[in-house]
Amino acid sequence: MLAYLLPYAAYVGLATFQGSLFSRELAYALRILCCGALLLYFWRRYVSLGGPRSRAGSLLLGAIVGLFGSWLWLALRQPFAPAAAEPWTPTAFALRMLASVALAPLIEELLLRGYLLRLVVQWQRARRAGEARPLQRVLDARSIDEVEPGAWTPLAVLLSTAAFTLGHAPAEWPAAGAYGLLMAMLWIARRDLLSCVVAHAVTNLGLGLWVWNSGHFELW
Repeated sequence: MLAYLLPYAAYVGLATFQGSLFSRELAYALRILCCGALLLYFWRRYVSLGGPRSRAGSLLLGAIVGLFGSWLWLALRQPFAPAAAEPWTPTAFALRMLASVALAPLIEELLLRGYLLRLVVQWQRARRAGEARPLQRVLDARSIDEVEPGAWTPLAVLLSTAAFTLGHAPAEWPAAGAYGLLMAMLWIARRDLLSCVVAHAVTNLGLGLWVWNSGHFELW
């Protein structure tokens, strides 16, 4: 569990000190260093990103869904955005783009679709099998690697989407909720994490480029 939680906790935790203890530049530089190191350290413990289908297909579909995700996020974020926001410096923006494209998709998809969604599926299966303490049994004696790619239940989708949503600011909840459902649908349809990671990265890249070129920093 720690392999999935610690990078996410570091990524979110460092953001809480942005502006109070750290500048934007330093906050994102620390995110890149700390979270990148944690991902590398735990890499062998993570579930596989691949699935039963071709990687080329997952890359292509992920990119298409990611572009749609950029539009979806902007459409649902705009009604709740502040009137304006302070522009980011080029250095801060470049560091944020690097963290958002290279780290955040891996951290969030591994935790939410790779771990939490599968854990809920496994827990529900243990309950249906009549296990006396299904959650304890799943956590102590089972591995989420046993859950096949693409497996899902309505509760697993709901909880993983809720966790993704709550990891964002309240004004982003409509966009985050819809995007979490989109990633869950992609997981189910493509049956791998690779397509979700690619889609998430493309979405963040598209958002960043649009915000930088339009000057609407309040939307990201």
